[in-house]
Amino acid sequence: MERTFIMVKPDGVQRGLIGDIVSRFERKGWKLVSGKLMMITREQAERHYAEHAEKPFFGELVDFITSGPVFAMIWEGDEIISLSRLMIGKTKVGEAQPGTIRGDYASHTPLNLVHGSDSQESAAREIANLFADSDIISYDRAIESWI
Repeated sequence: MERTFIMVKPDGVQRGLIGDIVSRFERKGWKLVSGKLMMITREQAERHYAEHAEKPFFGELVDFITSGPVFAMIWEGDEIISLSRLMIGKTKVGEAQPGTIRGDYASHTPLNLVHGSDSQESAAREIANLFADSDIISYDRAIESWI
């Protein structure tokens, strides 16, 4: 079972879209194993966006993600990293297809509502940046005993 990090960004929280976004992952059949509403510190934000540190927009990314609460989550599912990225949609709002989260809800590229890990390595790093091992809940769903 693969694990990924998904985050509703400050614009998604402020627009009241946490429930809509979470329900898309639930309807896909994936399992939520941790979630929390939180303020990301500047240090956590800089670690989160470390691969962009040398790019001119790095400061804007850090400023935005620390500007308000986020809803950080850990999800489990088969091929969840690649499939969740498809469900989220392209980063540039104009390229996000209808039916994706960004295609349906985002109106500006800097305000693209949600982040999803792009690899197993990124997922592990992003999860470790915002969650302790004790935050992750392991449980069986009733349906799993039938599959």
